Amino acid sequence: MLTEKQQNVLDYLRDYQRDNGVMPSTRDIQQHFGFASQTAAVSHLRALEKKGVIQRLARKARAVVFPEDLVRDEIIDIPIYGSIAAGMATDQEQEQEGCLSVDIASLGLSRNADIFALKVRGESMINAHILDGDFVILEHRQPRNEDIVAALIDDETSLKRYIKKGNKPYLKAENPDYPDLIPARELVVQGVMVGLLRRGGRF
Repeated sequence: MLTEKQQNVLDYLRDYQRDNGVMPSTRDIQQHFGFASQTAAVSHLRALEKKGVIQRLARKARAVVFPEDLVRDEIIDIPIYGSIAAGMATDQEQEQEGCLSVDIASLGLSRNADIFALKVRGESMINAHILDGDFVILEHRQPRNEDIVAALIDDETSLKRYIKKGNKPYLKAENPDYPDLIPARELVVQGVMVGLLRRGGRF
């Protein structure tokens, strides 16, 4: 429940943003309401933040947002770096081929996460509900056992489940028609799957 003054400040924030495209500064708030100092304006902002009707962002000018706007701000563009085999590994250079617009919060990741997307080719991961034509979203990080990864195996790329037994990791298919991939020389994980996009929705 807001006090009358807090409601007036909130209404002013909304009106100012609508008319000017940005939030008012604390000096703007002070002058509009005739406060004795900017400290009074800050105190009202803190009270509104505690009641959950605004959010203040650190290290940003005019650092006030409405929660509903913050949700929209979490939509980011993820680069698509070509396709990846969900079948036998293929030797392929990856070049950016557009972007996917994704709500980063829905993936449980921060805006600073190092992520990219690849289009799936093949059916070796169908038992993990990854189909030909899907887009997998991957994060650059160290894999855990049984993560689904994009990996470079003996100079070829593939999307498989990462299995580590002792010190010898290998890539496991999620389709009995496809063999596991055991590296002869090296296995380098390029990204760990954190999300999946399919035409018509996200899974």
